[in-house]
Amino acid sequence: MRLAEVAALGLWLGCLRRAQGETFTSMLTVRQALATETRLLRHLAAYLEAETHRLKDLRRFYNKVQDLHHGAGGSTVNPLLAYMLIKRLQSDWLNVVHSLEASENTQALKNGYMQVEKDLPEFEDLEGAARALMRLQDVYALSVKGLAKGVFRRASGTHLPDIYSPGQLFPLSADDCFLVGKVAYDMADYYHSIAWLEEAVSLFRVSYGEWNTEDEGSLEDALDHLAFSYFKARNVSHALSLSREFLHYDPSNKRIARNVLKYEKLLVESPEHAKAEMGLQRPNVTHLQTRDLYEELCQTLGSQPTQYQIAALHCSYETNNSPYLILQPLKRELLRLQPYVALYHDFISDLEAEKIKGLAAPWLQRSVVASEETQQKAEYRISKSAWLKDTVDPVIVSLDQRITALTGLNIRPPYAEYLQVVNYGIGGHYEPHFDHATSRKSPLYRMKSGNRLATVMIYLSSVDAGGSTAFIYANLSVPVVKNAALFWWNLHRNGAGNGDTLHAGCPVLAGDKWVANKWIHEHGQEFRRRCGPDPDN
Repeated sequence: MRLAEVAALGLWLGCLRRAQGETFTSMLTVRQALATETRLLRHLAAYLEAETHRLKDLRRFYNKVQDLHHGAGGSTVNPLLAYMLIKRLQSDWLNVVHSLEASENTQALKNGYMQVEKDLPEFEDLEGAARALMRLQDVYALSVKGLAKGVFRRASGTHLPDIYSPGQLFPLSADDCFLVGKVAYDMADYYHSIAWLEEAVSLFRVSYGEWNTEDEGSLEDALDHLAFSYFKARNVSHALSLSREFLHYDPSNKRIARNVLKYEKLLVESPEHAKAEMGLQRPNVTHLQTRDLYEELCQTLGSQPTQYQIAALHCSYETNNSPYLILQPLKRELLRLQPYVALYHDFISDLEAEKIKGLAAPWLQRSVVASEETQQKAEYRISKSAWLKDTVDPVIVSLDQRITALTGLNIRPPYAEYLQVVNYGIGGHYEPHFDHATSRKSPLYRMKSGNRLATVMIYLSSVDAGGSTAFIYANLSVPVVKNAALFWWNLHRNGAGNGDTLHAGCPVLAGDKWVANKWIHEHGQEFRRRCGPDPDN
């Protein structure tokens, strides 16, 4: 295929980017996207096979004509040779040049693409996946240079052990790094754009002169974006250096030439910019006032060695005076007294966990958060969720009975919400929040059953790294323990919210995290958890 044909095909494919959206918010849909690409690979394999046959036939024609030229030795006295020469020039070459086989092969590939077009991610998914990498970089203090090599290495100066060692390395290409940097650049986030574009420029330099069909960016693109990022970071000296390098590859670019003149003028007028002192800081997250505490707890991955020195924190078998638990008591690990947090091991079986995930999968939708009187999507919660009634399957009925035995509370509607099943996405997380409502205007009060009294969160899967549940003010981080249930009280006995229950779902670094939440409300519990005037009781 000629270069122009390949470029036209790439442009055509680029124009077809339309899809379901929000692939990045759930690892289930990410796996489904892998199946979609498998279908595309089959179409590409068929195209390559057809093109191989076509090019093999062109090679045959070339060799035939070349052999005739060598055999004739420049002579045309043989009438048969003269005839064949005229026929080739009048007919054969016309058929070769105007053959429809190449366009038919390309059209077959296009048709295959169109068949899966509706299942392809949108650009929003690419942006979301790029932001997920930046989130993992920040929360787990990862080196961008390491990530580009497929290694999850801590950034220099953090004095933290490496967090995850994959069995196989998957390094990023120059174009992969460029697109992450460009997403940050488009958000005016120069803290992240500089780190990722530096890697892109470094990799593009190594492969300069080579051309990959699939690449969207180039060395010139990366230099352009990186130079302006440094300029916005008040490092005019380096912006000038990068812009001059750009002109080395593309001397006719008038815009970059004007930038060079502007940067040179700035350095003459303000020599202090030549010192290249950036002092870049991460973008300020106005809604997250506990970022440092939150990230520190996430980086511990649930490791809390000091808690085992407290005698009151222990493991025990519990029946809670329930006949349901006499033959199979709960395995309770008491993690914290204030706020009360307990982990119940082996709360469900593997079969039950898989059944619940299977029931929820067809109904997963982007998770929302309460905002004043409405619910909306938010960047600080990346997951998909579904709600399951107890009438869906007997396994939900059995689970509700077990939750009742664990808590001693009334969980029949409307005193408890339906089971919420959540699947986290790429770098999926839920930043620090309360489960209970902090305003009477919250949508939670529409159930007319009071505030959320207690939470039961069940881990339906394990993960390779990350994803722990961090209680910010309690200085507690609970790792993902498959089939275990985490329980805590959201409200004091006097009905006031317990501020120490501020918690977060740390970003999933590697793995597929599923949880099921059961929120139990105040009403209906009057004789099960009696009120009291002392908030600490």
